[in-house]
Amino acid sequence: MSNGTTVTLDQLARGGSAIIVRVGGDRALRRRLLDMGLVHGETVTLTRMAPLGDPLELTIKGYHLSLRKSDARCIQVEPIDATA
Repeated sequence: MSNGTTVTLDQLARGGSAIIVRVGGDRALRRRLLDMGLVHGETVTLTRMAPLGDPLELTIKGYHLSLRKSDARCIQVEPIDATA
């Protein structure tokens, strides 16, 4: 399923999926990310990137979410190995 290593969400490859391990950032940012459904244990997929790499389009809980790259850096994820 996964190899146990964590990366930040902004480092995920396009089309890649991962499981959220930790949501960081200052208190207001963390609350906003959690309210958007970016919670521990959820599976998130990086669907698309803007031409210059910012923002990122994610799919989580069946909906699409756009997120700034700087905000995505606050989210630790464990990539899911697609070959397994």
